[in-house]
Amino acid sequence: MPYIQGFLSPVPVDQKAAYIEMAEKAWPIFQDYGALSTRECWGEDVPDGEHTSFPMAVKAEKGEVVAFSWIEWRDKAAYEACAASMETDPRWQEMGDPSDAPFDMKRMMWGGFEVIFNR
Repeated sequence: MPYIQGFLSPVPVDQKAAYIEMAEKAWPIFQDYGALSTRECWGEDVPDGEHTSFPMAVKAEKGEVVAFSWIEWRDKAAYEACAASMETDPRWQEMGDPSDAPFDMKRMMWGGFEVIFNR
């Protein structure tokens, strides 16, 4: 059964092209571990909330957009294998130091999700 990995990332507006480039570089690695598809989405209608919101979740700052992304994995085992590879596959290190990413990775959120309804 497919497994979904979801992400929220606070990305400076002027780093959109660099963010897309990073996603393009990572995609072949994800595919090698069993990713079936991915979506990178740039926030357009993402209002601030009073109690909860996407911007609050990632502590978005002025000039940042919330990017919403997901990867569809063939199964949970593929997702877990890719997660484990972050420390062992040299291609991840070749992508560069995380501190040089086009957004603050410390404020990025991610998680794995069981698909409970799919049409």
